Amino acid sequence: MNWLLLCRLLGLVGMLVGASMVFSLPWAFPVFGEAVEFESAGFWGICGAIACSLVSGSLLYLAGRKEHGTILRKEALAVVGLSWIYSGVLGCLPFLFSGSMVSPDVPMTVPDALFESISGFTTTGASVLRELEDPKLIPRCVLFWRSFTHCLGGMGIIVLFVAILSHLGAGGKALMRREVPGPTSEAVRPRVRESAIVMWTIYVAFTLVLALILWLEGMSVFDAFCHSFGSMATGGFSTHNASVGYFNSSLIEFTIAVFMVAAGTNFSLYFLSLKNMRSHDFSWKSMVAPLRNDIEFRTYLLILSGAIIFLTYNLINNHIYDTLPDALRYAGFQAVSIMTTTGYGTGDFDTWNESSKMLLLLLMFVGGCAGSTAGGIKVIRVVLFAKIIWLEIEKSFRPNVVRPLRIGTTNIEQGIRNDVTVYFSLVLVIFIFSSLLLTAIEPNTEWQTNKPEKLIDCTSAVVATLNNIGPGVGELGPTENYADFTLTGKVILTILMLLGRLELFAILVLFVPSFWKNY
Repeated sequence: MNWLLLCRLLGLVGMLVGASMVFSLPWAFPVFGEAVEFESAGFWGICGAIACSLVSGSLLYLAGRKEHGTILRKEALAVVGLSWIYSGVLGCLPFLFSGSMVSPDVPMTVPDALFESISGFTTTGASVLRELEDPKLIPRCVLFWRSFTHCLGGMGIIVLFVAILSHLGAGGKALMRREVPGPTSEAVRPRVRESAIVMWTIYVAFTLVLALILWLEGMSVFDAFCHSFGSMATGGFSTHNASVGYFNSSLIEFTIAVFMVAAGTNFSLYFLSLKNMRSHDFSWKSMVAPLRNDIEFRTYLLILSGAIIFLTYNLINNHIYDTLPDALRYAGFQAVSIMTTTGYGTGDFDTWNESSKMLLLLLMFVGGCAGSTAGGIKVIRVVLFAKIIWLEIEKSFRPNVVRPLRIGTTNIEQGIRNDVTVYFSLVLVIFIFSSLLLTAIEPNTEWQTNKPEKLIDCTSAVVATLNNIGPGVGELGPTENYADFTLTGKVILTILMLLGRLELFAILVLFVPSFWKNY
């Protein structure tokens, strides 16, 4: 392991995170945000966090400033994994330095702040905060930083890092490969830095357009930006206790749902669409061709449409909503929010019937497309896994027939086939082990000795954090949070958020002793 190179790159990441906190400072002033008066605690708390980030980043950079070696596989894994942990630690400082509160008279502890920060960067959207609307408990500028961590983590800290730095060369490709999710993700342009710039440009453009639309639809500038960050990053942090349901606007819900679907789509398809449009004199057909021809995108929309129809029927049939428009409105928004792993809520889906809640839990596992900001297993892996199972079933009665694994007309390499199988297996093992561990360590008194309910809540918490959703079912529904979990429970769930965002391996290798040796 090249430790000096690791220090230099981590130092740059630390300075990048510290510099990004500057965007939160103006919201401490009444003229810029919703603050009634100058939020001195929030302002100086963020300033202190900026100073700590820049100082620690500078020290790390100075330690390795003379090392310009090649970023190999091990260094890439270490940089990506440690960068997210380091960013999470720095990101929790504004909460601690500003004296933010979980609820009245309950200050945030270090594990609480770290949970909130990692949840933001990994775009999970799980929270320990009980009261978001009281500036005395959490200043507006800190609340903005909380949402802005979604913006940084959505497309990825390392992707932004690669886009800014021009000297990484081939090492940038190694970093991008570990950062961009999905088994078949490729750079949309031959040069990896150009790919990173293109992806971040599209991402920022979508975010700004959504913020403008939400403002025109009646949100304040503060709310519009925060919900735009949460929607395009598929994060789900809101500025209100009732989430998007606070606005009670079908127009706002529809707008956010459309952009959540867009955020759950492979961003390289947008680049290809723009490229086709420019080369064919702005032809509509050429622009939609990459989306229409992509099997993952078509499957993504098919699963989403089927889920909305099923939920709408269930809500009407069980008399949860009396009219078809209402049932379609709430079912559609919640299905999109859960499958894209955003986690916004417009109603309490924990009051829905059991089959509806079970479908939402299954959608949590599926997630969005590879190369999107969504979490979950990813639609392309589900498609590949289904094809692998089908081929194995056929092989059981036709052992001599050899059929290649294909997506459309493309043959899938054996290595990708193995990766998909291993990934599904690892997710299952981690899910089972974490559910058992969390159920064992959480005291029954927190669930009033109702063990079946405790089992559901702990299992739901694992699903929601491992797949970067945020809200679960039961005591972790859209109107609840994670504040009641023990210190150990919050640590486990924090690790699960990192595992889910970095698709397991970049975090798991950090716990392997031989990974850190030089042979």
